[in-house]
Amino acid sequence: MKKLFLKSALYVFLIICCLELSVRALHLYTEVPTRYIDNHGVEKSLPNQKGFAVTGNRRQNYSEYNINNSGFNSFREFTPTKEGVEIAIIGDSFIEGMHQNYFNSIGKKVEDRLNDVEVYEYGYAGYDLSNQLHLMNAYKEDFEFIDHIIIYLKYESDLINDTYTPNKERIELLESPLFKIRDQFKLLSYTTKIGVMDPIKNLALILTKKNKPAIFPSNVSIKQATIDLKLLENFKSLTSKYSFDKNKVSFLLNSEETSTTFLNYCHDNNYQVIDYSKVFKESDKSPTLIYDQHWNDHGRDLVATVIADYFKNRINL
Repeated sequence: MKKLFLKSALYVFLIICCLELSVRALHLYTEVPTRYIDNHGVEKSLPNQKGFAVTGNRRQNYSEYNINNSGFNSFREFTPTKEGVEIAIIGDSFIEGMHQNYFNSIGKKVEDRLNDVEVYEYGYAGYDLSNQLHLMNAYKEDFEFIDHIIIYLKYESDLINDTYTPNKERIELLESPLFKIRDQFKLLSYTTKIGVMDPIKNLALILTKKNKPAIFPSNVSIKQATIDLKLLENFKSLTSKYSFDKNKVSFLLNSEETSTTFLNYCHDNNYQVIDYSKVFKESDKSPTLIYDQHWNDHGRDLVATVIADYFKNRINL
């Protein structure tokens, strides 16, 4: 019996070793950049990192990322000046662009469609409007040199907070020994990414997470109009706290996924909007990836064209 147990343990060990080597050889695992909160309270990636982001159980998406000196995935460094023309695009994972090679990012696509313009991509997974406005305020001196600012806004998720609070818990979790071990053990990293370890991960989150009040209780039926009013109040609170030049800032959004109440408020109060809903709706090809709703290369082409046309028509670029 003891001999059978030892042989079984040996076979299991050898199988795990073979699987680990296979995952490494085929690069099925994703390389996650180290993240941190800087001295300004801005959450971003540690500067000067390179790697490959992998999505799907058969490496459905394999793209290279490049974290620049400012701590954001980009094909260029951010060096705004009074003389040049710069456009900043601020947003979450859609702007961070880990699903696309950094040298073929949405910022690069916009640059290719405009003349003598530099595009800076301040993208970070998990950013909402509170993060975005805090970023602009924290780096106020840099943003004063930047000529035009685009804030990517997902209405259903980016207006949940009415104030900014650094997410220290997330950083502590990502930098915990458990996550460090996972990242070193590529088979574990891979199986976690494709959902094999979800039951264990969900149990760990349930046991460790702190209770946080939801914007609306999950067991209460809330009318959409009430939700819209709450989100609008959050928007008013944030824009009041972090004031900015309305002529310099535009909100990039899909109007078909945005409340009419919010759109009307933006119109009545002279907030500039760049709407990409029409090109998405009229496209013969899907603008999103097959396994999630992030933009694919075609979708990024469409959004980049809308942004470029917006500036060509209004600012003579």
